[in-house]
Amino acid sequence: MQIDVFSDPVCPWCFIGHRRMKRALDTRPDVTPIIRWRPFQLNPQMPAEGMPRRRYLALKFGGEAQADRIYKAIDEAGQSEGIDFKFDAIATTPNTLQAHRLIRLAEGEGMADGLVNALFEAYFLNGQDIGDADVLRALGVAAGLEGDIVRQFLQGEEFAEDIRSEDAFARRLGIDGVPCFILNGRYALSGAQEPAAFYPLFDMAAQEDALAPAGD
Repeated sequence: MQIDVFSDPVCPWCFIGHRRMKRALDTRPDVTPIIRWRPFQLNPQMPAEGMPRRRYLALKFGGEAQADRIYKAIDEAGQSEGIDFKFDAIATTPNTLQAHRLIRLAEGEGMADGLVNALFEAYFLNGQDIGDADVLRALGVAAGLEGDIVRQFLQGEEFAEDIRSEDAFARRLGIDGVPCFILNGRYALSGAQEPAAFYPLFDMAAQEDALAPAGD
């Protein structure tokens, strides 16, 4: 079963959705997922160096007071999944192109899932700037990638155009928010849904897999 997850490492609902997807999969040991992380940038026009979080909140939400009301609901949902968001520790809202590139590199080594979780934790639990090359290198190494390879990779442009193109493709598909989960390229679930919301999709995808001709 293939699960395409459209996500952004600076999306708190994506962090929550990741946990809920994992919980759903844990209850279905018969399901063998192939998870592919698909890029979506919440802020595609963000400067490459990012911007101070206070300025970002002012531009996106009209100020910290309005943002606090929104993030209160996110924090409550996070607590239900064992996520203790540290929004006050975040000083910089980054451009996530480099993070998405690194995820694509890790995917080729079978390490994408661990890296995605590390990016979520670094940003939302530790307030790290996941647009910073040194931070990304450390996270890549911790996920199992070789340090020199990561350093050289981050200095280049490999996968950058692919990331931009896939982000644009997601929007053409009608995806205007994340997370969005698509099973077997056919069954979609939008938002950080509770684990039970995944079960009907698992069943439909499993039935489809069982009926597929051998070799497909």
